[in-house]
Amino acid sequence: MSEERKGRRAAPPREPPQERADASAELPGPAADAPAAGATAPADAAPAAPAVLQEDAEVFKDRWLRAEAELQNYRRRAAREREEARRGAEEGVMLEIIAALDDLDRALATVPEGETPEPWVQGVRLVAGRLTDFLARQGVVAQDPLGRPFDPAFHEAVLEMAVPGVEPGRVTQVLLKGWSRGTRALRAARVVVASAPEAGA
Repeated sequence: MSEERKGRRAAPPREPPQERADASAELPGPAADAPAAGATAPADAAPAAPAVLQEDAEVFKDRWLRAEAELQNYRRRAAREREEARRGAEEGVMLEIIAALDDLDRALATVPEGETPEPWVQGVRLVAGRLTDFLARQGVVAQDPLGRPFDPAFHEAVLEMAVPGVEPGRVTQVLLKGWSRGTRALRAARVVVASAPEAGA
């Protein structure tokens, strides 16, 4: 008997059963979190009134109109600046051609009249004529103000002197030919203008 008792293993002591918490008591059911039927969630902010929305629309419209006007002004200003730059570059080249024409005219002025022109004279006249035609195609023409009233927009008075029989304020001599392009003076003519006679003269 003792050997059988020794051969048998003693059963481990049984722990007292742990009480399990009721899951339904610990975990809230869906009915606990969900709002009651028919209830609505509170709004964070009240909807804007129609008058406020209309005022905001007017402000945004005014800003848009101002931005559009500024854009249009910028486009016109940029186009005007490009046109002025292009015209300035063109007129710079034309003034150089006019200066070359002045030299050709001085050379032709030394040729005696009535004689048969030499070949080089004919060549100079041909070049001068072609340059003059080119300027005419660009709207640039020479001005001869001799005998005309003095115009400060197209003439530069170098000297004033009394000339008998000539009305004061009229051009009596042209020292340098003037050139114009359209309604603007490309180069003012340098002239001598008649003045009023002195008292007692």
